[in-house]
Amino acid sequence: MKPGRTACAIVGLLALAGLAPTRAQDLEPRAYSSSPVGTNFFAAVAGKMRGDILFDPSVPVTDVHADLDLVTVGYGRTFAIASRQALVTVAVPYVWGPIEGRVFEEARRVRRSGLADARVRASVNLVGPKAMTLPEFRTAKHETIFGVSVTLQVPTGEYDETKLINLGTNRFAVRPEVGLSVPVGAWYLDAYAGIWLFEKNDTFFPGTSTRRQDPLTTGQVHASYTFPNRAWLALDGTWYGGGEATVDDGPPSMRQSNTRAGVTFSFPIHARQSIKLSASTGTSTRTGTDFDSFLAGWQLTWFDKEGAKP
Repeated sequence: MKPGRTACAIVGLLALAGLAPTRAQDLEPRAYSSSPVGTNFFAAVAGKMRGDILFDPSVPVTDVHADLDLVTVGYGRTFAIASRQALVTVAVPYVWGPIEGRVFEEARRVRRSGLADARVRASVNLVGPKAMTLPEFRTAKHETIFGVSVTLQVPTGEYDETKLINLGTNRFAVRPEVGLSVPVGAWYLDAYAGIWLFEKNDTFFPGTSTRRQDPLTTGQVHASYTFPNRAWLALDGTWYGGGEATVDDGPPSMRQSNTRAGVTFSFPIHARQSIKLSASTGTSTRTGTDFDSFLAGWQLTWFDKEGAKP
Protein backbone atom coordinates (compact mmCIF):
# COMPACT_ATOMS: atom_id res chain seq x y z
CA MET A 1 0.00 0.00 0.00
CA LYS A 2 1.38 3.43 -0.94
CA PRO A 3 0.97 6.43 1.40
CA GLY A 4 -0.66 9.58 0.22
CA ARG A 5 -3.90 8.23 -1.20
CA THR A 6 -5.79 10.74 0.95
CA ALA A 7 -3.74 13.38 -0.84
CA CYS A 8 -6.31 13.45 -3.62
CA ALA A 9 -8.94 14.59 -1.14
CA ILE A 10 -7.35 17.96 -0.51
CA VAL A 11 -6.89 18.63 -4.23
CA GLY A 12 -10.52 17.77 -4.88
CA LEU A 13 -11.57 20.07 -2.06
CA LEU A 14 -9.36 22.88 -3.36
CA ALA A 15 -10.63 22.62 -6.86
CA LEU A 16 -14.01 24.20 -6.23
CA ALA A 17 -13.66 25.51 -2.71
CA GLY A 18 -15.71 28.54 -1.91
CA LEU A 19 -16.82 29.55 -5.38
CA ALA A 20 -20.45 30.45 -4.75
CA PRO A 21 -21.96 29.32 -8.09
CA THR A 22 -20.43 25.83 -7.84
CA ARG A 23 -20.69 24.99 -4.17
CA ALA A 24 -22.69 21.79 -4.55
CA GLN A 25 -20.96 20.48 -7.65
CA ASP A 26 -17.82 19.02 -6.06
CA LEU A 27 -16.26 15.96 -7.65
CA GLU A 28 -13.80 14.47 -5.15
CA PRO A 29 -12.67 10.91 -5.93
CA ARG A 30 -10.98 8.98 -3.08
CA ALA A 31 -11.95 11.57 -0.48
CA TYR A 32 -12.02 8.91 2.28
CA SER A 33 -8.90 6.94 1.35
CA SER A 34 -6.13 6.24 3.87
CA SER A 35 -2.79 7.88 4.62
CA PRO A 36 -0.36 7.45 7.53
CA VAL A 37 -0.92 9.48 10.68
CA GLY A 38 1.20 12.63 10.57
CA THR A 39 0.99 13.10 6.80
CA ASN A 40 0.96 16.74 5.66
CA PHE A 41 -0.33 18.00 2.31
CA PHE A 42 0.13 21.34 0.60
CA ALA A 43 -1.70 21.89 -2.67
CA ALA A 44 -2.15 24.64 -5.25
CA VAL A 45 -4.84 24.48 -7.94
CA ALA A 46 -5.37 26.69 -10.99
CA GLY A 47 -8.17 26.43 -13.47
CA LYS A 48 -10.94 27.88 -15.57
CA MET A 49 -14.72 27.64 -15.20
CA ARG A 50 -17.00 28.86 -17.94
CA GLY A 51 -20.69 28.52 -18.65
CA ASP A 52 -24.16 29.77 -17.83
CA ILE A 53 -25.74 30.81 -14.53
CA LEU A 54 -29.44 29.95 -14.63
CA PHE A 55 -31.45 32.13 -12.26
CA ASP A 56 -34.96 31.40 -11.06
CA PRO A 57 -37.54 33.21 -13.21
CA SER A 58 -38.45 35.47 -10.25
CA VAL A 59 -35.01 37.16 -10.52
CA PRO A 60 -34.83 39.80 -13.30
CA VAL A 61 -31.53 38.47 -14.68
CA THR A 62 -31.32 36.30 -17.81
CA ASP A 63 -28.78 34.98 -20.31
CA VAL A 64 -25.96 35.12 -17.75
CA HIS A 65 -22.60 33.74 -18.85
CA ALA A 66 -19.41 33.65 -16.75
CA ASP A 67 -15.80 33.01 -17.75
CA LEU A 68 -13.88 32.67 -14.49
CA ASP A 69 -10.28 31.82 -13.59
CA LEU A 70 -9.32 30.63 -10.12
CA VAL A 71 -6.29 29.87 -7.99
CA THR A 72 -6.66 28.01 -4.71
CA VAL A 73 -4.13 27.06 -2.05
CA GLY A 74 -4.65 24.79 0.91
CA TYR A 75 -3.17 22.59 3.59
CA GLY A 76 -4.21 19.23 5.05
CA ARG A 77 -3.02 16.94 7.83
CA THR A 78 -3.88 13.45 9.06
CA PHE A 79 -3.98 12.45 12.73
CA ALA A 80 -5.57 9.85 15.00
CA ILE A 81 -8.83 10.07 16.96
CA ALA A 82 -9.52 7.03 19.19
CA SER A 83 -7.27 4.90 16.93
CA ARG A 84 -9.09 6.05 13.79
CA GLN A 85 -7.61 8.12 10.98
CA ALA A 86 -8.83 11.71 10.79
CA LEU A 87 -8.08 14.41 8.24
CA VAL A 88 -8.48 18.20 8.36
CA THR A 89 -8.07 20.42 5.28
CA VAL A 90 -8.29 24.17 4.78
CA ALA A 91 -8.65 25.80 1.36
CA VAL A 92 -8.73 29.48 0.31
CA PRO A 93 -9.62 30.41 -3.31
CA TYR A 94 -9.13 33.56 -5.39
CA VAL A 95 -11.38 34.06 -8.44
CA TRP A 96 -11.50 36.59 -11.27
CA GLY A 97 -13.17 37.05 -14.63
CA PRO A 98 -16.04 38.67 -16.59
CA ILE A 99 -19.74 37.94 -16.16
CA GLU A 100 -22.30 39.14 -18.69
CA GLY A 101 -26.08 38.93 -19.00
CA ARG A 102 -29.32 40.87 -19.24
CA VAL A 103 -30.87 42.78 -16.35
CA PHE A 104 -34.46 43.88 -17.06
CA GLU A 105 -33.69 43.07 -20.75
CA GLU A 106 -30.69 45.44 -20.77
CA ALA A 107 -27.32 43.89 -21.61
CA ARG A 108 -24.74 44.26 -18.85
CA ARG A 109 -21.15 43.12 -18.40
CA VAL A 110 -19.19 43.20 -15.15
CA ARG A 111 -15.87 41.87 -13.92
CA ARG A 112 -15.36 40.26 -10.54
CA SER A 113 -12.02 39.73 -8.81
CA GLY A 114 -11.31 38.69 -5.24
CA LEU A 115 -11.46 36.00 -2.62
CA ALA A 116 -14.24 33.42 -2.72
CA ASP A 117 -15.54 31.60 0.36
CA ALA A 118 -12.98 29.47 2.19
CA ARG A 119 -13.65 25.91 3.30
CA VAL A 120 -12.63 23.76 6.24
CA ARG A 121 -13.27 20.01 6.07
CA ALA A 122 -12.83 17.40 8.82
CA SER A 123 -13.29 13.67 8.26
CA VAL A 124 -12.93 10.45 10.27
CA ASN A 125 -12.83 6.90 8.90
CA LEU A 126 -15.04 4.82 11.22
CA VAL A 127 -14.77 1.44 9.48
CA GLY A 128 -11.69 0.04 7.80
CA PRO A 129 -8.00 0.18 8.68
CA LYS A 130 -7.15 1.86 11.98
CA ALA A 131 -4.82 4.85 12.16
CA MET A 132 -1.34 3.66 11.18
CA THR A 133 2.22 4.86 11.36
CA LEU A 134 4.22 5.12 8.15
CA PRO A 135 5.94 1.69 8.55
CA GLU A 136 2.58 0.04 9.31
CA PHE A 137 0.97 1.71 6.35
CA ARG A 138 3.55 0.36 3.88
CA THR A 139 2.46 -3.24 4.47
CA ALA A 140 -1.27 -2.74 5.15
CA LYS A 141 -3.86 -4.38 2.92
CA HIS A 142 -6.60 -2.55 1.06
CA GLU A 143 -9.87 -2.55 3.00
CA THR A 144 -13.36 -1.17 2.60
CA ILE A 145 -13.68 2.22 4.33
CA PHE A 146 -16.74 3.93 5.74
CA GLY A 147 -16.21 7.51 6.89
CA VAL A 148 -18.02 10.66 7.92
CA SER A 149 -17.08 14.27 7.32
CA VAL A 150 -18.22 17.83 7.95
CA THR A 151 -17.41 20.68 5.56
CA LEU A 152 -17.78 24.28 6.74
CA GLN A 153 -17.99 27.07 4.19
CA VAL A 154 -16.85 30.36 5.69
CA PRO A 155 -18.07 33.70 4.22
CA THR A 156 -14.63 35.12 3.40
CA GLY A 157 -15.52 35.88 -0.22
CA GLU A 158 -15.99 39.27 -1.83
CA TYR A 159 -19.59 40.41 -1.30
CA ASP A 160 -21.47 43.60 -2.20
CA GLU A 161 -25.07 43.73 -1.02
CA THR A 162 -26.00 46.03 -3.93
CA LYS A 163 -25.04 43.36 -6.50
CA LEU A 164 -26.84 40.16 -7.48
CA ILE A 165 -23.71 38.27 -8.54
CA ASN A 166 -20.91 37.92 -5.98
CA LEU A 167 -17.91 35.69 -5.39
CA GLY A 168 -18.94 35.19 -1.76
CA THR A 169 -22.25 34.20 -0.21
CA ASN A 170 -22.22 36.34 2.97
CA ARG A 171 -23.36 33.38 5.07
CA PHE A 172 -22.05 30.21 6.66
CA ALA A 173 -22.94 26.80 5.24
CA VAL A 174 -22.22 23.33 6.58
CA ARG A 175 -22.35 19.91 4.89
CA PRO A 176 -22.37 16.67 6.92
CA GLU A 177 -21.57 13.69 4.70
CA VAL A 178 -21.05 9.93 4.78
CA GLY A 179 -18.71 8.15 2.39
CA LEU A 180 -17.97 4.57 1.34
CA SER A 181 -14.82 3.44 -0.49
CA VAL A 182 -14.56 -0.17 -1.73
CA PRO A 183 -11.33 -1.57 -3.23
CA VAL A 184 -11.79 -4.13 -6.03
CA GLY A 185 -8.39 -5.21 -7.28
CA ALA A 186 -6.77 -2.13 -8.80
CA TRP A 187 -10.10 -0.28 -8.70
CA TYR A 188 -11.66 1.96 -6.05
CA LEU A 189 -15.43 2.42 -6.05
CA ASP A 190 -16.62 5.45 -4.05
CA ALA A 191 -20.06 6.74 -3.10
CA TYR A 192 -20.88 9.76 -0.87
CA ALA A 193 -24.13 11.29 0.34
CA GLY A 194 -24.44 14.64 2.11
CA ILE A 195 -26.64 17.64 2.71
CA TRP A 196 -25.83 21.37 2.67
CA LEU A 197 -27.44 23.45 5.45
CA PHE A 198 -27.43 27.22 4.96
CA GLU A 199 -27.45 30.21 7.28
CA LYS A 200 -29.71 33.05 6.15
CA ASN A 201 -28.28 36.13 4.43
CA ASP A 202 -29.73 39.26 6.07
CA THR A 203 -28.19 41.68 3.54
CA PHE A 204 -29.28 40.17 0.25
CA PHE A 205 -29.76 42.39 -2.81
CA PRO A 206 -30.44 45.31 -2.66
CA GLY A 207 -29.08 45.15 0.90
CA THR A 208 -32.35 45.28 2.83
CA SER A 209 -33.68 41.80 2.02
CA THR A 210 -33.28 38.46 3.77
CA ARG A 211 -32.61 35.35 1.70
CA ARG A 212 -33.20 31.87 3.09
CA GLN A 213 -32.39 28.59 1.40
CA ASP A 214 -33.70 25.10 2.09
CA PRO A 215 -31.27 22.18 2.54
CA LEU A 216 -29.57 20.90 -0.61
CA THR A 217 -29.01 17.14 -0.90
CA THR A 218 -25.84 15.96 -2.66
CA GLY A 219 -24.51 12.64 -3.94
CA GLN A 220 -21.32 11.52 -5.66
CA VAL A 221 -20.10 8.31 -7.31
CA HIS A 222 -16.58 7.56 -8.56
CA ALA A 223 -14.76 4.65 -10.17
CA SER A 224 -10.97 4.96 -10.24
CA TYR A 225 -8.20 2.67 -11.49
CA THR A 226 -4.68 2.66 -10.03
CA PHE A 227 -1.71 2.01 -12.34
CA PRO A 228 1.53 0.29 -11.18
CA ASN A 229 3.38 3.63 -11.02
CA ARG A 230 0.77 4.99 -8.51
CA ALA A 231 -0.98 7.13 -11.14
CA TRP A 232 -4.76 6.78 -11.18
CA LEU A 233 -7.68 7.68 -13.43
CA ALA A 234 -11.24 8.27 -12.19
CA LEU A 235 -14.66 8.68 -13.77
CA ASP A 236 -16.81 11.00 -11.64
CA GLY A 237 -20.49 11.85 -11.29
CA THR A 238 -22.50 14.03 -8.92
CA TRP A 239 -26.13 14.97 -8.36
CA TYR A 240 -27.74 17.59 -6.15
CA GLY A 241 -31.36 18.47 -5.49
CA GLY A 242 -33.50 20.76 -3.36
CA GLY A 243 -32.23 24.13 -2.19
CA GLU A 244 -35.37 26.19 -2.85
CA ALA A 245 -34.73 29.81 -1.83
CA THR A 246 -37.02 32.61 -0.64
CA VAL A 247 -36.39 36.35 -0.40
CA ASP A 248 -38.31 38.05 2.42
CA ASP A 249 -41.94 36.85 2.13
CA GLY A 250 -41.78 36.08 -1.58
CA PRO A 251 -42.58 32.73 -3.21
CA PRO A 252 -39.92 29.98 -3.14
CA SER A 253 -37.63 29.56 -6.12
CA MET A 254 -37.61 26.53 -8.37
CA ARG A 255 -36.19 23.35 -6.85
CA GLN A 256 -32.71 22.44 -8.09
CA SER A 257 -32.09 19.03 -9.63
CA ASN A 258 -28.77 19.05 -11.45
CA THR A 259 -26.11 16.52 -12.45
CA ARG A 260 -22.46 16.69 -13.50
CA ALA A 261 -19.95 14.23 -14.96
CA GLY A 262 -16.19 14.42 -15.06
CA VAL A 263 -12.82 12.71 -15.29
CA THR A 264 -9.77 13.02 -13.00
CA PHE A 265 -6.17 11.93 -13.62
CA SER A 266 -3.45 12.02 -10.95
CA PHE A 267 0.18 11.05 -11.53
CA PRO A 268 3.38 11.27 -9.43
CA ILE A 269 6.26 13.46 -10.58
CA HIS A 270 8.42 12.80 -7.51
CA ALA A 271 8.31 10.59 -4.42
CA ARG A 272 6.42 13.35 -2.59
CA GLN A 273 4.92 15.41 -5.39
CA SER A 274 2.05 14.78 -7.78
CA ILE A 275 0.02 16.52 -10.46
CA LYS A 276 -3.74 16.22 -10.75
CA LEU A 277 -5.81 17.16 -13.81
CA SER A 278 -9.60 17.20 -13.90
CA ALA A 279 -12.40 18.23 -16.21
CA SER A 280 -16.17 18.21 -15.67
CA THR A 281 -19.34 19.39 -17.34
CA GLY A 282 -22.99 19.77 -16.49
CA THR A 283 -25.22 17.05 -17.91
CA SER A 284 -28.54 18.53 -16.77
CA THR A 285 -29.30 21.88 -15.12
CA ARG A 286 -32.60 23.35 -13.95
CA THR A 287 -31.35 26.32 -11.94
CA GLY A 288 -27.88 27.20 -10.64
CA THR A 289 -24.77 26.82 -12.77
CA ASP A 290 -24.11 24.94 -16.00
CA PHE A 291 -20.32 25.21 -16.03
CA ASP A 292 -17.52 23.42 -17.80
CA SER A 293 -14.44 23.29 -15.55
CA PHE A 294 -10.79 22.52 -16.26
CA LEU A 295 -8.43 22.28 -13.29
CA ALA A 296 -4.76 21.47 -12.70
CA GLY A 297 -3.28 20.95 -9.24
CA TRP A 298 0.19 20.39 -7.74
CA GLN A 299 0.59 18.68 -4.39
CA LEU A 300 3.52 18.32 -2.01
CA THR A 301 3.41 15.61 0.68
CA TRP A 302 5.65 15.25 3.72
CA PHE A 303 5.66 13.31 6.98
CA ASP A 304 6.22 14.30 10.60
CA LYS A 305 8.98 11.76 11.01
CA GLU A 306 12.13 13.25 9.52
CA GLY A 307 13.75 11.12 6.90
CA ALA A 308 10.64 8.97 6.31
CA LYS A 309 10.19 7.95 2.70
CA PRO A 310 6.96 6.99 0.91
